[in-house]
Amino acid sequence: MKVFLLHRRHLITIAIIVAGTISLAVVVSFTQTLVTVFKPSEKLLPIYRVYTPEKKLSISFDAAWGSDKTPKILEILRKYNVKTTFFLVGFWIENYPDMAKRIVEEGHEIGNHSSTHPKMGGLSEEKIYEELKRTHDIIKETTGFEATLFRPPFGDYSNTLIRAAEKFGYKVIQWDVDSLDWKNFSSRAIADRVLSRVENGSIVLFHNNGAHTPEAVDIILEKLISEGYEIIPISRLLIDGEYYIDHRGEQRPVGK
Repeated sequence: MKVFLLHRRHLITIAIIVAGTISLAVVVSFTQTLVTVFKPSEKLLPIYRVYTPEKKLSISFDAAWGSDKTPKILEILRKYNVKTTFFLVGFWIENYPDMAKRIVEEGHEIGNHSSTHPKMGGLSEEKIYEELKRTHDIIKETTGFEATLFRPPFGDYSNTLIRAAEKFGYKVIQWDVDSLDWKNFSSRAIADRVLSRVENGSIVLFHNNGAHTPEAVDIILEKLISEGYEIIPISRLLIDGEYYIDHRGEQRPVGK
């Protein structure tokens, strides 16, 4: 009997130790899971480009000041049957409502580019929301278009901005190829710069009123199309389904 009791005590002790070890393992595992999921210090990234094995990419135009070159840009896009994305500032739409309507009427999509074109990386969530909502409403009221993409002015962003935009229903879009057309380079220089940098899934940045932007776009589209590229609006380039954004800002499907 004493032997049996001794064995039973040992068994109880062992059971307690095993149960404690399992509980500790569960707690550690759960804690590790929390650390993996919640990373308050993690730097969030907007979408700079999109993973795709296909020869397709997007070009985009930011519009904040002036509209003189926009009709020519639209003419060239029509010439190549290319649809693209225009990111419009709220006050630009108010100054050029007919041009904003024409952009949509010609089959292009509109993205939100803020209301007053401030640097938004340092703004509070409340101020960011005001910038987004005002321009979203102006786009809708002026053109009937429901914007789903947002490009921060100057490319300036923060975790607060990305979270606020996503709450609003926007994807935050940057670019991986900057034409630098605002620097007044020649059309050939702009075209050479862009053509040497684009690849599958690229998002190219232009401005709607660059001095040599229309002629550069003409050269670029002719070359890209001859090489078999399809140029599409950004919303069509984006991944439809579960995705993540890697350290370079590339939007990638889960598993890739």
